[in-house]
Amino acid sequence: MCPVDQQLRVGLVGGGPWARTVHAPGLAEHPGTALTAIWTRRPDAARELAEAHCATAVETVDELLGQVDAVAFAVPPSVQAEIAIQAAAAGKHLILEKPIAADLPTAERLAAAVAESDVAALVMFTLRYAIQTQEWLAGLKEAGGWAGGSARWLSGALLNETYRDSAWRHEDAGALADVGPHAFDLLDAALGPITGVRAAHRTDRDLWTVLLEHEGGITSTAVLTLRLPIMPTVVELAVFGENGFRSVNQRPGTPQDSYTALLDDFAALIASGTREHPCDVRRGLHIQRVIDQTIRVVRGSGGRPPSGQHSVVSK
Repeated sequence: MCPVDQQLRVGLVGGGPWARTVHAPGLAEHPGTALTAIWTRRPDAARELAEAHCATAVETVDELLGQVDAVAFAVPPSVQAEIAIQAAAAGKHLILEKPIAADLPTAERLAAAVAESDVAALVMFTLRYAIQTQEWLAGLKEAGGWAGGSARWLSGALLNETYRDSAWRHEDAGALADVGPHAFDLLDAALGPITGVRAAHRTDRDLWTVLLEHEGGITSTAVLTLRLPIMPTVVELAVFGENGFRSVNQRPGTPQDSYTALLDDFAALIASGTREHPCDVRRGLHIQRVIDQTIRVVRGSGGRPPSGQHSVVSK
């Protein structure tokens, strides 16, 4: 028999690998949430996932919104953004994946909808929720004096069966849209706000190299790909400066642990009425601007500020 409780009722949009392995079990097992309803474009997938977690498979998004207090997303960015705007307008709190939208204008619409409706909205920047990452970043902040840094995320994820058919990961932005948000978020948190994209290059095999400028004139580089035959995935972040060199050379924790930490914060935000968080929708919008400017640099379009870099500072 399925348990009955008074937890925060959360609906899940999506039924793919990430929904099955992270979102659904995380929501069903967390003491502050109850996985109440599931909607996907594939009814069979929704029913199968709902049966596994004592939830209800619904036929429409409107039906889902009518049964929940919050909505979690595990779908492509373009699908997420449009439904999330609708959910925010209906007063539902949001758990968003990165990037928060497929393009900057839609991301801006989503952030505006969240602000207007005064709902909580957290973004699943997986590594930021790991205790090891938080301790590392706290140490960097305490030491100070950092002059630059780098991030490398090298993977063969799009060569394996799990994500080989994930269309949005194969589109124009590729690795930039999928793992770029993680790299940019960590570099930003470690070195200060990213203010511009000085240079960017993408090979025909979706290998991205990005030169970023941070507040105070600090620079960093990010190298990203999902199409190299590398196992396990290489995730490296490093900073250097007056206090030497410090690095993280592995993925701290597990996605499931990070999701539990996100849900802890999510439930606390809603209970307290607080809306600000280091990984809230405004953070998602900031990272979306970095992605947008990187694409513009690669394509050679868009205005170039006097300093020579493409600005990502909000106007």
